[in-house]
Amino acid sequence: MFKGHPKGLYVLALSNMGERFGYYTMLAIFTLFLQDHYGMDETGAATLYGAFLAGIYFLPLIGGILADAGFGYGRTVIAGLFTMMGGYILLSQAQNNMILLYISLFVIALGVGFFKGNVAVIVGNLYEKSEKSHLRDAAFNIYYMFINIGAFFAPHLAGYLKVTLLGNSGFTYDPAIPKIAHDVLNNVASADQIHKITQFAGGTEIKTFAQHYIDAISNGYSWGFAAAGFSMVISLFIFLIFRKSYKDSDYLHKNKKATGAPVVELTPKQTKDRIFALILVFIIVIFFWMAFHQNGSTLTFFAKNYTNLSVSKYTYLLFNVPTLLSIFAIIIGIAMLIGKAVKSTTRIIGLLMIVAGGAWIGVSLSNFTSAEVGPELFQAFNPMFVVFLTFVIVAFFTFLRKRNKEPNPPTKIGYGMIITAVGFSIMLIAASGLPSVATTGGNAITGIPQYAGMAVSPYWLISIYFTLTIAELFTSPMGLSFVAKVAPPKIRGTMQAGWLAATACGNYLAGFIGRFYQTWELWQFFLLIIIIALLSAIIMFSILKIINRATES
Repeated sequence: MFKGHPKGLYVLALSNMGERFGYYTMLAIFTLFLQDHYGMDETGAATLYGAFLAGIYFLPLIGGILADAGFGYGRTVIAGLFTMMGGYILLSQAQNNMILLYISLFVIALGVGFFKGNVAVIVGNLYEKSEKSHLRDAAFNIYYMFINIGAFFAPHLAGYLKVTLLGNSGFTYDPAIPKIAHDVLNNVASADQIHKITQFAGGTEIKTFAQHYIDAISNGYSWGFAAAGFSMVISLFIFLIFRKSYKDSDYLHKNKKATGAPVVELTPKQTKDRIFALILVFIIVIFFWMAFHQNGSTLTFFAKNYTNLSVSKYTYLLFNVPTLLSIFAIIIGIAMLIGKAVKSTTRIIGLLMIVAGGAWIGVSLSNFTSAEVGPELFQAFNPMFVVFLTFVIVAFFTFLRKRNKEPNPPTKIGYGMIITAVGFSIMLIAASGLPSVATTGGNAITGIPQYAGMAVSPYWLISIYFTLTIAELFTSPMGLSFVAKVAPPKIRGTMQAGWLAATACGNYLAGFIGRFYQTWELWQFFLLIIIIALLSAIIMFSILKIINRATES
C-alpha cells in the first residue's frame, strides 16, 4: 500500500491533515456551540450546520475555476490556508455577535473552497506518468487516511478545551445543563429543570449560575475555534517548506502542453461523455453525504440527549487518547511479530510496544474511578476506524484485483449506499421506544426523571460510526480517484470542485432533513435515511452501464 509513492504524496497528505485537524476541531463542537451558547433548538442548529457545510463544499467550485483560469493550484491552496486562518480567529470572537458568526463561517468556507479541491488535483497529477498510474487508488486511500488521523485527534482537543475551561471556572460538564440554563434565563424552565440546576448551583442564585455556566462553556468552545486557526499555520508551513517534493505536479494542463511534454487530448464528444458520467456519480453521492453528515448534527444531538455518557472503565478506554494510543501500539506490535520474514529487531520493537501499551492500560484501569464523556467525542470514532479499516479495505480490493474481480469506483459507491442503509438500521433499533425530541422539549433525558433510565449504551453510536466508516471507504476515496482519472485534463480543478459541490448539496440536505429529527419520532427519522440510501443504491446499479460506456470513450 505504501510502496512506490512519490514523496510529494506524504507532504500533501500531511498538509491536508493539519488543515483537516483544524476543521474537525471546529466541526466537533459547532452544533453544540450553537445550542449551548445561542440556545438554538435542533432544527435551527441543524439548518445552520447544513448551510455551512454546503458552503464548505460548494465554494471549491470557485477555487477550482480560479486555479484552472491561470492562478494555479499551489497559489490557490496557499490563499485558502490564509483565509481559513482568519475565519477561525473571527469565529473564536463571535460569542455575542451573530453577524460576526455568519461572516466567520463564510470566510472559513471560502478558504476551504480555495484549498480542498486543488490539493486533490496536485495529488492526482503526481500519478500522471504511466508507471505511477496504477498506484492512484492506493494514493488516495493513503491521502484519505492522513486526513482522518487529523480528524481523530480533533474532537479530543475540542472536548479537552471545553472541559478544562469549564473546570477553571469551577464547573463540571453535564449535557443537560446548557439547555436548562437557557430556559432559566428565559423564564420558561419547568419544575424538574429548576430542581436539576439547583443541585448544580449549590447556594448560588440559579440565574447567576446559569449565565456563568453558559459563559464558561462558550469560552471553552472559543478556545477550540482558536486552536483550529493555529493548525492552519502548521499546514501552511508544511506546504511551503517541502514544496520541492510536489513542485513538478503543481501545473495547469495548458502549461504542461507548452513544455512539449506528452498530454492527453480528448475529442469534444469524449469530454462531454466524461463530464456526463461524472455528473451522474455526483448526483448519487449527494445522498451518501446527506446521510453521513448526520454525524455533526443529529447523531451528536442523539449522543447528547439520548446516550448514557457515564461510562465504565473499559468503555472509557475508547474515549481516552493515551489508552487509545496504547491499544494502537499493541495492535501494531502484534503486526510486527507476525510473518516469517520479520527481522529479529522488528520483533523486539513489536514486543516492547505490546508490553508498554498493556502496562499503560493496566495503570489506567487501576486508577479509574468514574468518567463522563462529552458528546463531541463520538465524532472521533469515524476517523479512528478510517485509519484502521483503510488497510483492510485496500487489502480486500487488492485481493479482488489480482483475480480480476475488483469492482470499479461507481460500483463501489453503490455498495457504499447499501452499507449506509445498514448503518442507520442500527440507529433505527437504538431509537425504538425512545421519546421524541418534541416530547422531551429538546432536553437530555438524563435530566427528566421519567426518562432518565432510558439513556442507551454508547455502543449503539460506536456501531453506526463503524458501519458508516466502511461505507465511506467504499465511497469517498474511490470518488476522488475516479474524478482524478476521468476528469478532462483542462478542467480537473473544476471537476474536483464538482465532486465537492455534490458533497455540498448532500450537506445542505443533511441540515434540511434535520428538522424532521425534531418533529418526527426518532425511528421514523432514521427510517427515512435508510429508504433514501437504498433507493440511491438501486439507481446507481441501474445506470452503471451508462457510466461505464461514457468513461471508456
